[in-house]
Amino acid sequence: MESLYLLIPLSLVLAFVIGAIFWWATRAGQFDDMEGPAHRILMDDDSPHSDDKPE
Repeated sequence: MESLYLLIPLSLVLAFVIGAIFWWATRAGQFDDMEGPAHRILMDDDSPHSDDKPE
């Protein structure tokens, strides 16, 4: 029974920390575009870039 006095507050603190990390990740834009970079790597870009300088 005494272990519940430790485990219940510990689980509440852990749930709060996980929720805070998830909130921070969503506010920081970690979950914005999951498919864009995957499709961008497959695009064939043959146009020369303006910052490319011939040597």
